[in-house]
Amino acid sequence: MELRIENLVPRRDTPIALYCAGGVRSVLGARSLSEMGYTNVASVAGGFGGWKNAGYSFVVPRIMTDDQRHRYSRHTIIPEVGERGQLKLLDARVLLIGAGGLGSPAAMYLAAAGVGTLGIVDFDVVDVSNLQRQILHHLDDVGRPKVESAAETIAALNTDVKVVPHTTLLRSDNALDIIKEYDVVINGSDNFPTRYLVNDACALLGKPLVDGSIFRFEGQLTVFDPARGGPCYRCLYPDPPPPGEVPSCAEGGVLGVLPGIIGSLQASEAIKLILDVGESLAGRLLLFDALDGRFRQVKVQKDPACPVCGEDPTVTELIDYEQFCGIPHSDNGVTVEPLPALVVT
Repeated sequence: MELRIENLVPRRDTPIALYCAGGVRSVLGARSLSEMGYTNVASVAGGFGGWKNAGYSFVVPRIMTDDQRHRYSRHTIIPEVGERGQLKLLDARVLLIGAGGLGSPAAMYLAAAGVGTLGIVDFDVVDVSNLQRQILHHLDDVGRPKVESAAETIAALNTDVKVVPHTTLLRSDNALDIIKEYDVVINGSDNFPTRYLVNDACALLGKPLVDGSIFRFEGQLTVFDPARGGPCYRCLYPDPPPPGEVPSCAEGGVLGVLPGIIGSLQASEAIKLILDVGESLAGRLLLFDALDGRFRQVKVQKDPACPVCGEDPTVTELIDYEQFCGIPHSDNGVTVEPLPALVVT
């Protein structure tokens, strides 16, 4: 204490309260500081034990276990992460919309990074055709709910991670209740009603949304974060395309490795948001073309007339998104092989 106090408290008249476990060592410490010229030093009688026994509130500092220090050592030696940042990751809650092409790599890397709680929304079951790209699932999982398969794979990777399954349709009447429990949302849905639904729910709740889409050899990625001044999905795409105009991956195909690239970038953006480091992709649309191996960026401006996040919003509650997108109502679940967003040139 005597060696560090002058750097921590340079002014000798600063009020200082010292406490230890029982109130004995703090008395000796107060005497030492007084001899060093500090004029406003007090020792807390009874120390921490007396405080606790009196029924006052206290917080026990979080520390990592030896196993966690070893597991996450490549994180904690990074100055921007450190042990404090790793504890943030362990406390963080991320919701993945879909356990398919994009959700698979995102979930795997978030789990490996030690994100403590992963919620997964998916109503689909594993099909053989999924295994070309959806790395959460294996041949033995065919026919199983994707949420169950994902939870099992994640548990085998990292026991620090809790998976919260949402084996349900994401609808206007449950989206807010589900999303409000999480810090960051990653969207890997494959249909426009769900994309608009997730966007509007995140905007209404002030949650950052990491949005990705893939098609054939092309992928797109951005962050929608209107609560912090960025645009939302409706700023970029005010209206959905006519039904059937944009083919799905089942109709047009997708390079198996492409969702691994975009989904991993989604995980990276989520981790940056949790740690509050670097510059997120809010306000920037990242485009990737696997055929020529090039990335490019397009600026995305916040639309002051946006009905969700603009200056005078008109969408203040969730609506009927199938009707908004001109799609007949159905009982289909939220499948998770994303349709491409409209390409911005």
